[in-house]
Amino acid sequence: MKTNKKLSNTEVASFCAQIALLLKAGITPVEGMGILLSDNRNPDGREILQSIYEVCQQGESFYRAVKASQVFPDYVLHMISIGEESGRLDDVMDSLSSYYEREENIHSGIKNAISYPLVMIVMMFIVIIVLLTKVLPIFEQVFVQLGTEMNAISRSFMSMGHLISKSSIVLLILVILAIVLYLYFTKSEKGRNLYLRFALAFPVTREFYENMASGRFASGMALTLSSGLDTFSSLDLVAELVDNDGMKEKIGKCKSLIESGSNFPDALASSQIFSNLYSRMIAVGFRTGNVDIVMKKIAENYEKETDAKIYTIISVLEPTLVIILSLIVGLILLSVILPLMGIMSSIG
Repeated sequence: MKTNKKLSNTEVASFCAQIALLLKAGITPVEGMGILLSDNRNPDGREILQSIYEVCQQGESFYRAVKASQVFPDYVLHMISIGEESGRLDDVMDSLSSYYEREENIHSGIKNAISYPLVMIVMMFIVIIVLLTKVLPIFEQVFVQLGTEMNAISRSFMSMGHLISKSSIVLLILVILAIVLYLYFTKSEKGRNLYLRFALAFPVTREFYENMASGRFASGMALTLSSGLDTFSSLDLVAELVDNDGMKEKIGKCKSLIESGSNFPDALASSQIFSNLYSRMIAVGFRTGNVDIVMKKIAENYEKETDAKIYTIISVLEPTLVIILSLIVGLILLSVILPLMGIMSSIG
C-alpha cells in the first residue's frame, strides 16, 4: 500500500478481508488495527495503518479513521459508514472484499487481453525489421558475389529495409509515441475514459463492455442491498461506481420509474439494465426478499461470462498472430532462399 495515492483493488480487497476476519472474531477495530500494524512490514502499509490506528485510539469511529488516511475509494468509505450505522460492519467489510476481488479479476482479464496481443505485435515488428534491415543485406551481398541479382519480390523487401534504416529516427519516435499512448490510455483516468468511449462505440467491443457494466452494477447492488440500504439509496451509490455513460442513463431512468410509482423489478426491466432472464430472476428475488442474493448470483455470472470472453479472445489471437508472423517471415526468407537454391543447383 502506498500513501498519497488511492489503493489498488487488490490492496482494498486484502484490507477489507482482514478487517472482516478480525471483526467476526469479536475484535474491535482499534484492537484489529493494532494487530495488523504489528504484522505489517511494508513502510507504506505501516504508515497507512498507523494513521488509522491513531485516529481510532482518539475515540473516533472506524469510518472517520479510514477516511482520514485519504487512500480509500469513496465507495469504501460510504459502505463503512453504512456498516457502522447498521451494526453490520463485519458483513460489509466481507462484501467489500468480495466486490473488489471481482473488480481486480475483471481488470486483470482486460489488461491481459490487451497486453498480450500488443506484445505479440511488437515482437512481430521487431523480427520483421531485423530481417529486412540485417538479414536481407547479407543475402544481397551473396547474390552480388555470384554475379546475379535478386528477384522483384526480394528487391521490394530490400527497398523496404533501406527505407526503414533511413527512417530509423522516425520509427523510434513512433515507438516512443505508441508507448506513451499506451500508458496514457491504461494509467490515466482521462485516457481510460477515452478508451472506454471508443470501446463502447466500436461494434466488436460494445457488447463486452456493456455486459461488464451490468456485472459491476449487479455487484454493487448486491453489496448495498445486503448492507441494509433501500433500493433507491443503493441506486444512488452504485451510480457513482459505473464509468459507463449508457449505464448511468439506465440507472437514472430506473430511479425515475421508481419515483413515479413502479416497483424495483419493473423499473429494472423497463430500463433494460439486464437481460429478460436476469430481470425475471430479480422479480422472483424481490417477491421472496432475496434481491441481494440474486444480484450477487447475477454478478458472478457476468464475471464468468467476462472471463470466458477474454479467454476466447486470447485463444483466437494467439494462434492468429503466430500464423501471420510465420507467413511474413516465411515469405521474406523464401523470396531469397529459393532463387539462391536455384543458382546453387545450376552451378553444381
